[in-house]
Amino acid sequence: MKCVGFIGWRGMVGSVLIDRMIYKGNFDTIIPYFFSTSQEGKKGPILSKNQNTNHLYNAYNINILKEMNIIITCQGSKYTKEIYKKLRKNKWGGYWIDASSYLRMKKNSIICLDPVNKDIIYKGLNKGIKDFIGGNCTVSLMLMALSGLFKKKLIDWISVSTYQAASGSGSKNMCELLKQMGVIYNNIKNELKDTNYKILEIEKKIKNISLSNIMPIYNFKSVLAGSLIPWIDKKMNNGQSREEWKGQSETNKILSNKKKIIIDGLCVRIGTLRCHSQSLTIKMNKNISIQEIKKIILKNNKWIKIIPNTYSETINKLTPINVSGTLNILIGRLRKMNIGSKYISAFTVGDQLLWGAAEPIRRMLKIIVSNT
Repeated sequence: MKCVGFIGWRGMVGSVLIDRMIYKGNFDTIIPYFFSTSQEGKKGPILSKNQNTNHLYNAYNINILKEMNIIITCQGSKYTKEIYKKLRKNKWGGYWIDASSYLRMKKNSIICLDPVNKDIIYKGLNKGIKDFIGGNCTVSLMLMALSGLFKKKLIDWISVSTYQAASGSGSKNMCELLKQMGVIYNNIKNELKDTNYKILEIEKKIKNISLSNIMPIYNFKSVLAGSLIPWIDKKMNNGQSREEWKGQSETNKILSNKKKIIIDGLCVRIGTLRCHSQSLTIKMNKNISIQEIKKIILKNNKWIKIIPNTYSETINKLTPINVSGTLNILIGRLRKMNIGSKYISAFTVGDQLLWGAAEPIRRMLKIIVSNT
């Protein structure tokens, strides 16, 4: 039975991972060890009948980390950058499973999303690959929705606009969004009680509040409540943000494409707490009916739910609030576009904390435990 070390298990992605592992009984197949970057020696959880101790180990102690057969980290790129090379230099030959982006594009790593690239994962295991990295959230969600079309090589290119939730930036950002909402409400609640309120005066007051120094913007550096932020991550040399760059780079690596599929667009942060949405313009290389496209999409995996392209179904089902906390991948607004018979539109919604983060890692652990 393999010893598995967990780092970053108390963070947002780590918490979702632990909950999913408990629910699926994954802890019964491993010997878990829990590490901490700040609370060495304190008590941790007991989650497995195979567990010998609830002692929290030092996440920076290479000698203890070396004893693990598998390490799972949701601690972030900074931790990976500091520890990973030290471990490998100390001749650690275990499996490294990581939610952060630091190792994603390295030559000897595989981005794991097994409903999409299971064959590539198994080939990698057989070749001795030891680094399996969770993909970017929007990339993983897009591939879960469209992988049937990708597998049949029906896509020429995709133009995408994302609508990404506050939780994509972390728990502190989620809290900051709620605080911004609170500041706005507390400053206008009396006006809302007045049945003769003038909404344009309230809107003007909200604008002044949002631009004042009382609005908390420490994490987002901008106001998100009642607004949006059309930039995520660092700037690339070509004017893209890094989040936008990941769309093409990671997609083609996950699929192991020799001929790259062009994917580009804009990534936008919006004032939802959880779940990412994406608006897609897809250039197909064949003129296929929408009904056939739906069949291909549905056949690919059991989590996809197609929402009919009607007003009522769309506004009541194709929304973040309806998919939050579930593994469902919603896709709707499917139609042929006026620009040509090979162009289709689509709108997808998925929980980025599950398929966009924790679930591929959990499933990768299960694959390693079952096949090595």
